[in-house]
Order: sequence, then C-alpha cells, then structure tokens
Amino acid sequence: MASVGLTAAAAREAGKTVKVVDYDLGWVAGASLYEDGFEGQARLVIDTDRDVVVGATFVGPEVAELVHAATTAIVGEVPIARLWHAVPSYPTVSEVWLRLLEGYGRDSA
Repeated sequence: MASVGLTAAAAREAGKTVKVVDYDLGWVAGASLYEDGFEGQARLVIDTDRDVVVGATFVGPEVAELVHAATTAIVGEVPIARLWHAVPSYPTVSEVWLRLLEGYGRDSA
C-alpha cells in the first residue's frame, strides 16, 4: 500500500468538497503484463472546488511506483485539466491515471 495526501474523511474534515474516484488496478492492460491475476485498487480524492487531487491511495503489487506521480500532482496543485495532458505509458500499471481521470469526468476538465 502506498498513499499520499489526504483521505476523503480528512479532506472533508478540513472543509473541502471532494469526489472520490476508485479504480480496480487489475483492469488496466499493463497489470496483465505484470502478472496473471493482478489485484489492486487505486483511489483519488479530488477537491472539486479547485479541481485538484488532494489525496491518492494505491493498494497492490509494486504500487510504490505510482505514488510519485500522485505526490507531484498534489504538491504542485496540478489542475485536473492539465493532468489530462500527462499521458501515462501504455501498457503499464500507471495507465490507471487515465482511468481515474475518466472516472472523475472529462466535463470537469
């Protein structure tokens, strides 16, 4: 497990309006290249007032590789609209970023 930033509960306690986006890491194409039966979960906590990621959690094999991108997005307060331009490598587990952004919604970008 790897996480950075705020949980949804902590963000709400801090007065933020948030949307939580979850995605099954086993569903990304890159997961099947890592191992058969890959299991994992990804979660973003997004401040909907500012359209920035305020928290991220990844659970599964080698998820520490995903936390640096999340840290950069959070610390840099990178707007969701800009994250759409940071296309992840394919096929890798990091393509989960695209799926998480899709879960948040392109209309928000």
